[in-house]
Amino acid sequence: MSTGYLRRATVDLAAYRANLESLVQRLAPVEVLAIVKADAYSNGIDVMVPEAVAAGIRWFGTVELEPALRLRRAGIALEASFFAWQLGPDDDYAGAVEHGVDLGVSTLDQLERFAEAARDAGREALVHLTIDTGLHREGCLPADWAELVTRAVTLRDEGVVRLRGAFSHVSETSEADDHAASVVFRKALADAEALGATFEKRHMSSSSAGMEHPERRFDMVRMGSNGYGIPVTEGVSASDRGLHPVLTLSACVVRVKRVPAGTGVSYDYTYRTDRDTTLALVPIGYADGVSRRAQHGVEVTVRGRRYPIVGRVAMDQFLIDVGDDPIEVGDEVLLFGPGDGGELTIGEWADATDTIPEEVSCRIGARVPRVYLGRRG
Repeated sequence: MSTGYLRRATVDLAAYRANLESLVQRLAPVEVLAIVKADAYSNGIDVMVPEAVAAGIRWFGTVELEPALRLRRAGIALEASFFAWQLGPDDDYAGAVEHGVDLGVSTLDQLERFAEAARDAGREALVHLTIDTGLHREGCLPADWAELVTRAVTLRDEGVVRLRGAFSHVSETSEADDHAASVVFRKALADAEALGATFEKRHMSSSSAGMEHPERRFDMVRMGSNGYGIPVTEGVSASDRGLHPVLTLSACVVRVKRVPAGTGVSYDYTYRTDRDTTLALVPIGYADGVSRRAQHGVEVTVRGRRYPIVGRVAMDQFLIDVGDDPIEVGDEVLLFGPGDGGELTIGEWADATDTIPEEVSCRIGARVPRVYLGRRG
């Protein structure tokens, strides 16, 4: 039976809400901040944020400022707080003040620009001071921390800045490295308090660290991958954490060909058939986010049975070897999903293509339509 589509990404909104509700309950009383960066891991931020609000989420992390401002201007989740921390030299600090977006500030220059915008608007700048505890991305170096905090306290006392948070990250390299980072963070908090700073939200842990180390949750945990049902801790599945994969990637068979033994398949003939067999053409490729590593044993599922991708994955398509099975044009091909139909999960697909589930999700291209199931009401 025909699927009625060439390719699509199906997003299970009920699963997303259930994941977040479970995380909120599990981490209470610690706040859960839902990470919706990269267009909510390519699932569609405009759709996912209202669903997260319905699940009890009141904080969102966008990394960049522009998505937060766009959602604010569109009137989406006005009751929630948005947090951005990757700031460029031309970012709209005035817009952040006007629309009440929290910013992670790493430098005196960022702090002064945010404060100037707040003075001009007659409002407070919502600031999270960011300390580098070893990841060496955003964040003030510990040697410069006292200067940043002292200036922030002065601006707070002037009514220009509100100290909404103190923020850092862990590398998730090893327990020793992450413990060392937490020691730096705790010292930075103590030093800031000695300088007169108090913070409404202290946060340094994301999905895995937040689940596995309660002592590092502080006041808030930034939950990204777990919300989408793709835990990244080695050896831990979504079901182990009571979570459900949100995303299914599928396409349909558009052509079948019976070929003899010895037939070369796709570019460079990296695969030749070892018997008479049937090849099925699937119209999704690396332009849609399917890695060129997805060949020679990586399997997709048709009619509840797995078949290997053979030959090179091309920009728009790949081939599978279905043997003598009666596969037809229009049959659905599951690349990955929740695993209920025998298909690979996104974690298994990531392992098979030598990457991580987050990259798999984020690489799905704009040409792939998003179809949403389980909307509220």
